[in-house]
Amino acid sequence: MSEFIHGPQAWVGAWSEKRAQLTPDRVGLVDASTGERYTYATLDRRANRASRLLRSHGVERGDRVAVVSRNRPEQVDLFLATAKTGSVLAPLSHRLAPPELAELLDRVDPALLVVEAPFLDETRAALADAETAPTVLAAAADGEEGVLADTPTYTTELPDDDTPIESPTLAPDDTHLLLHTGGSTGTPKETVLSHRALVWNSLNTVASWGLRDDDVTPLTFPMFHTGGWNVVTLPVWHMGGTVVLARELDPGQLLATVERAGATVLVAVPAVLRLLTDHDDWDDTTVSTLRVVKSGGGPCRQSVMEAWWARGIDLSQGYGLTECGPNNFAMPDGWPREKAQTVGKPAMHVDARVVEDGEPVETGAVGELQLRSPHAASGYLENETESEATFGGGWVSTGDLASVDAEGYYRIEGRKKDMFVSGGENVYPAEVESVLSAHDRIEEVVVVPVADDQWGEVGRAVVEGDDSLTLADIEAYCEGRLARYKIPNDVAFVDEMPTAGPEKVDRQAIRERFGEG
Repeated sequence: MSEFIHGPQAWVGAWSEKRAQLTPDRVGLVDASTGERYTYATLDRRANRASRLLRSHGVERGDRVAVVSRNRPEQVDLFLATAKTGSVLAPLSHRLAPPELAELLDRVDPALLVVEAPFLDETRAALADAETAPTVLAAAADGEEGVLADTPTYTTELPDDDTPIESPTLAPDDTHLLLHTGGSTGTPKETVLSHRALVWNSLNTVASWGLRDDDVTPLTFPMFHTGGWNVVTLPVWHMGGTVVLARELDPGQLLATVERAGATVLVAVPAVLRLLTDHDDWDDTTVSTLRVVKSGGGPCRQSVMEAWWARGIDLSQGYGLTECGPNNFAMPDGWPREKAQTVGKPAMHVDARVVEDGEPVETGAVGELQLRSPHAASGYLENETESEATFGGGWVSTGDLASVDAEGYYRIEGRKKDMFVSGGENVYPAEVESVLSAHDRIEEVVVVPVADDQWGEVGRAVVEGDDSLTLADIEAYCEGRLARYKIPNDVAFVDEMPTAGPEKVDRQAIRERFGEG
């Protein structure tokens, strides 16, 4: 058993070749932007070509390959090729400003950098400020091959030879992915994910969500995010299912994909799930094929969940983070609707606990959520202090506040750093936001603390919605729903909430703008 855990293993990194041996003719990937369909045999051949491309540029075991791109088949090629060659894939967000991207490039220090054409100018600006100097290849945007005729491109340098390559024998703890965190508090940290972590997250997801070999899922997350790989892509591939990707996330197109592809699994952030229910095509779209629908990345409002339930879809909330999983919880069979605002119970190979000062709290009490699982990350790249703070002691400290009820259901109460104290009482913004988000004149809401001479701190509700809404309206709505000290003492309006990561509200930006004085 110890050899299986610690020793070199031929299965490590063998994603495409194993699937190609077992289900060669089954479709593993559909590019919705072009209509191209790729069988597992085709994906393996493409990965062999990409592996030769990496080696032609001197990329060997342990070297890093960075990519700045939207969701494309080339990203899949690079994931499978780095798995085969023992190199490391580092997808970087195309949404970062050049100084932010420069800092991440220096941290990752890639030997090769593949950039989709629309992001070449920003990436070159980042490289001008960076110390690293990788080889750069352009990935032509759809229909733009001719535009890049004078630029070295991924396509033109891809070898024709798609026969099997000789792969090194890797160990489960070897690194395969570097995924950066959301970045709402400064430059994102690079999280180190091993082959073991990727496989165990897939096993947990398959076992806890009941994934099948005929599952089809549209990918709603960007591939520079843990959602793009670990939430659903790798677990579905683990079973031999089909992933449908597209360059952009458009609600109408997503609904069309669900119906056309007969999608069975859909995981998205709450904002996307709400956009789908608000879309003109919602009522006329066939969604009855969907068997597993999960919300993740933040609390999902009750009204959105009810809209899905009304269509016969058993939508529930999930929970995860780049540093662990991210699929850590699941709803038990026959779960009661009154548990809808929880994330369920720990997944198959996950331990969870709620602590204060390192000790478990009483049932129902709020504390920090800690997780333990073989799918946890190895740490942060070149950041020993943060690695020890998050991963030290055998548990992953999530930084999220949670509670667990008498039936063992976990509820996320918000970020530890977001909690504030008003008149000696703890206020958890997520609880207040959950109440306010059900108001029919509020689209989105974030509650931030502001200084107060009498109470120390009080809440300010930052609202996207009907700007004729008054503080008196909010107070009247909260009366009987929240304790008086939790009700916001001020209201501010925004035309649109700032976002960080894949459609997630950027709470730090809101707090910096509205949380003073």
